[in-house]
Amino acid sequence: MRIEAYNQVHQLYQAKKVNNVREKSGVARTDQLQFSNMGREIRAAQAALAGTPDIREEMVAPLRTKVQNGTYQVDTASFAQKLMQKASELEAAYEETR
Repeated sequence: MRIEAYNQVHQLYQAKKVNNVREKSGVARTDQLQFSNMGREIRAAQAALAGTPDIREEMVAPLRTKVQNGTYQVDTASFAQKLMQKASELEAAYEETR
């Protein structure tokens, strides 16, 4: 006995019943879509982000000038510390997924 086939047939009959009820009531119904307040806020945030540039030139321009002039210096101790911190964060995130 195939239960899946019974479920499929049952679903077809249920769909037919819904259509019959709609036809008998004489009321034409249409589907509607309403966004929640959170959905509207998310859409507004997306629109605001779409209007902003990916690169903030006021932040990048001074660094670009230093690199082009050869005067940009990297603090190796700070770089190493940040690198190790990021590696620890990635390891912790990996452990959480296991």
